[in-house]
Amino acid sequence: MYNAYMPSPCGLIQVCANNSGITAIRFVDEQATTENPSSVTELASQQLQEYFASTRREFSLPLAAEGTAFQREVWTALSAIPYGETRTYGDIARSINNPKAVRAVGLANGKNPLSIVVPCHRVIGANGTLTGYAGGLTRKARLLKLEGVL
Repeated sequence: MYNAYMPSPCGLIQVCANNSGITAIRFVDEQATTENPSSVTELASQQLQEYFASTRREFSLPLAAEGTAFQREVWTALSAIPYGETRTYGDIARSINNPKAVRAVGLANGKNPLSIVVPCHRVIGANGTLTGYAGGLTRKARLLKLEGVL
């Protein structure tokens, strides 16, 4: 396993990877482990820095997050949400041809281990309000503001 930490306007980010690709990108309060970077964690950190500098709208990284088949299907749908746009949980459920799975989509969204790169921050409530985000609603608002949504 490889990992690296990087500061961001939204706080400290930990990037984790294995030999196949990025396994997690998450906000952390402090550096909990010694860094063991790899070329892929360095690439992810570079692309995240470009995102925060508003010079990158899409990521090009090998991803290796683990999850159930349903979670991976939801994460793929999240990845299709364009920069600067939002979708509701219902939109995501319909996009995976499972319109009754709104709650399950919400749970899978909450389990997304690849913050920012798989843009779960672009999912909002049906009434247009900001709803849960593992990194906290303040971070979610900052990310959406960076993208010009708020």
